[in-house]
Amino acid sequence: MNEERIIELEIKTAYQEDLLQALNKIVAGQQQQIDRLEATCRMLNERIKSLSVEAAGGESIEELPPHY
Repeated sequence: MNEERIIELEIKTAYQEDLLQALNKIVAGQQQQIDRLEATCRMLNERIKSLSVEAAGGESIEELPPHY
């Protein structure tokens, strides 16, 4: 009876280790995707800023009006 319980616990531990490795791979992949998305957002933000400056004729259109 005691040996069966130990075997059962070892099986559960093996499944948990496998699940943990699979989840770790998923999290690592998600982090890579987040990093790529952040880089894309930064690039797009810079592109929008440069287009805004070009559209304003060299003046930044993000400046506040004088009454602020």
